[in-house]
Amino acid sequence: MNKQVPRKVIYDTDPGVDDAMALYFAMAHPGIELVGITTTFGNVSVEQAATNALYLTAIANQKIPVTKGVKSPWVKPGEPPPDFIHGADGLGNLPSRVTTNNAVDPRPSAQLIVDMARAQPGEITLVAVGPLGNLALALKLEPELPKLLREVIIMGGTVNEPGNVSPVAEANIWNDPHAADLVFTAGWKLTMVGLDVTHGVVTHLELFKKIADHHKHVATDVLHHAVAFYSNFYSGLHPHLAAKPGCFAHDLLAFIYLTNPELFKLETGGVRVVTEGIAQGQTMLNRRGYINYPQPGWGNDLPATDVCMQVDAPGCLALFEKTLLSDWLKKN
Repeated sequence: MNKQVPRKVIYDTDPGVDDAMALYFAMAHPGIELVGITTTFGNVSVEQAATNALYLTAIANQKIPVTKGVKSPWVKPGEPPPDFIHGADGLGNLPSRVTTNNAVDPRPSAQLIVDMARAQPGEITLVAVGPLGNLALALKLEPELPKLLREVIIMGGTVNEPGNVSPVAEANIWNDPHAADLVFTAGWKLTMVGLDVTHGVVTHLELFKKIADHHKHVATDVLHHAVAFYSNFYSGLHPHLAAKPGCFAHDLLAFIYLTNPELFKLETGGVRVVTEGIAQGQTMLNRRGYINYPQPGWGNDLPATDVCMQVDAPGCLALFEKTLLSDWLKKN
């Protein structure tokens, strides 16, 4: 890892096992400075998401502002959290939790995003790995937000890869498609890290055991436990994961793109989100921007999104392992 000025990041998240994986990568990587964690509904309720964010940071001895954000979609009815994937508590049903005493920041998540962007214009990257209601609300509060943030990286959506909540939709976008369409058309520097690449990177359970055995720390023990639960779900769906337990590292790849974009190949074009009907949540990439489509919504004024379409999986896994095995955890 080269010496570098750390990138200031607000992490918008719904932890969630892969969210926890991504959080600890971000904490461990010297090129990232987490300045805020904004939580949303998704893998769990927003209350549980905030509880988990506070817990994961506290046991890793890090003090980062944590806020609660939107608790339901903008328009569509809310969905029950997928406790069969992440556990009822979002972290694989931890048998117990050590006592911690950090507390949530009283500001709503959207307000924290706006406050930090105004205070440090052009400096903050926002990495969003859940439904996008907090970003949409922040845009309503501050229409100039696309000019104030350095960039936005989203884990969500899919172009070629089949969806995970319908044949065409990825869960984060499907959970709040109206918010997502607003975010994709807002005009910031935007990158989509979706299932086209995340389904190509498997983190195996044995790696998390190696990390836990190396550190002998409550934080990596919690992560190992959570990933074991998560891997068990994926093993029931995919024969290659049943043979060697592991899971897709969805949210992690948003941060790996931030630190090592050379590991990805992109396509660039306007992206819109289907908000109603059987294709609800589908992310549509315009690959032919030179065509003047008669269908409204695809005009020349549609902002471009960089969409990750290919990934160097071995490179991502080597980076994750090296980063998590580094000396990043402070002992109590």
